Amino acid sequence: MCCPAHSPREGRACAAGGAEPTSLASARLGRGGTSHADWPPRGAESGEARPENPPAERSSASGAAARAAAVRRRSPSRQAPRQSRVDSSPPQRHTPPWSRRPPLRASIPRAERTRVTMLVPPDMMAAQSKMLYQINKYYGERVQSRKGQVAKTIREVCKVVQDVLKEVEVQEPRFISSLTECNGRYEGLEVISPGEFEVVLYLNQMGVFNFVDDGTLPGCAVLKLSDGRKRSMSLWVEFITASGYLSARKIRSRFQTLVAQACDKCAYRDSVKMIADTTEVKLRIRERYVVQITPAFKCSGVWPRSAAHWPIPHIPWPHPNLVAEVKTEGFDLLSKESVAMQGKQSAMEGDAWVLSFTEAENRLMLGGCRRRCLSILKTLRDRHLDLPGNPVSSYHMKTLLLYECEKHPRELEWDESCLGDRINGILLQLISCLQCRRCPHYFLPNLDLFKGKSPSALENAAKQVWRLTRELLTNTRSLEKL
Repeated sequence: MCCPAHSPREGRACAAGGAEPTSLASARLGRGGTSHADWPPRGAESGEARPENPPAERSSASGAAARAAAVRRRSPSRQAPRQSRVDSSPPQRHTPPWSRRPPLRASIPRAERTRVTMLVPPDMMAAQSKMLYQINKYYGERVQSRKGQVAKTIREVCKVVQDVLKEVEVQEPRFISSLTECNGRYEGLEVISPGEFEVVLYLNQMGVFNFVDDGTLPGCAVLKLSDGRKRSMSLWVEFITASGYLSARKIRSRFQTLVAQACDKCAYRDSVKMIADTTEVKLRIRERYVVQITPAFKCSGVWPRSAAHWPIPHIPWPHPNLVAEVKTEGFDLLSKESVAMQGKQSAMEGDAWVLSFTEAENRLMLGGCRRRCLSILKTLRDRHLDLPGNPVSSYHMKTLLLYECEKHPRELEWDESCLGDRINGILLQLISCLQCRRCPHYFLPNLDLFKGKSPSALENAAKQVWRLTRELLTNTRSLEKL
């Protein structure tokens, strides 16, 4: 039985020594408590059997055990368990529990961890990878083929237009050609479709006019003399009305006459003809392509009042720096017929200029896969949505893409891996607009881009877009045959 004054660990060491507590000095004694002086033990002389081991051997064995017990008494902490292999990692510095930061996964229960990793099923990931592969293949084959064909057509068309505008400039130096090539692109050229283009001819000396945008003409504005006494200072004095407005229709009429004369004198007179029955300046080239030439003024550093609501507050896209660039770039005023003015009786209808935000829209397209997305949508439109009455145009696709940017403002959402979702989202928006028979302009929401389209054409287009979208949503290999 252990001594009451000692722990069980110490009790084992003093069990053979009676009530005397075991110490390091007494540990040098044998188990029976005898010393070397008592050897041999009593009774050895009388013929009693001697012990098997001499006291020196017994004391060495028992001394080792006693020393180990003494060491244990001095260090009461439990020894670390023996490791099965050598740990070469540096020792961990002790930190108090409240300062320890557990790993992120350690803070999530195991069951919750399993649920988090299974949010996206493996079959969905595989379908997304297949869709991305099909999109990239479609872009490399169909889209690039369309781009190459359009680029070839642009070079062919621009040669003819440049020659015509050169003849116009000879007759009237105020209409200076601004169609110049820069890094493979032509300034002022817009692709409406693979067979239809628009060339913007920028005019000079707008400084004596004030830009008036009071909202009475949706999507339009007027240019008025800042001072009646400056009328004679204007380069376009004969096109100013009695009220002091610079008439877009009068300038376009004069330009149309000059272009008709230039077509008869230019080197390509056998390949180019004016299209009649319109107040627009339109050319038909080689009986295959249509080019509209539009006189315009560039308005830099100003922003129209009708677009003052943009950008919408509390939406993180576009970034304020990009907004500042877009507003500094400004917009254009085009001398062309406005669909919004059809059926309206207004004294300023012929004097109004159409607002155009082409440069601003192109600048917003930069970054992520936005331009790639638009190119795919244009290709799908040309191959499957080129319908009678032209209810769906490339400009509708561009407008809805800008709205999609507001719905998905993070750049991560315009990564290549999200391209399929963005395309489907825009097509679903298009179906909704066609069914509601209204597609608001991105910068001018009061302007309906579907105005003038017949209800039957819009309804037919909605059905066709839905067939296309359903195929894309249900068949990962649908782009192979689209």
